[in-house]
Amino acid sequence: MTVAKVSEVTATSTKSFEDAIAKGIKRANETLKNVTGAWIADQEVVVEKGKIASYKVRMRITFVLM
Repeated sequence: MTVAKVSEVTATSTKSFEDAIAKGIKRANETLKNVTGAWIADQEVVVEKGKIASYKVRMRITFVLM
């Protein structure tokens, strides 16, 4: 039997949503073992002086407990 757990991660990037997702997954892999997937719960942009300053994602990371 496999038991999995979900952890919520927020990541930001000045480039894109995709870059924020990649950064969040990379960081999660440094702390969590056996990461198997992620889903995006929320996306947000920060606007400064009428332009997008950063991209933020809130994602849920699934990892398998051993």
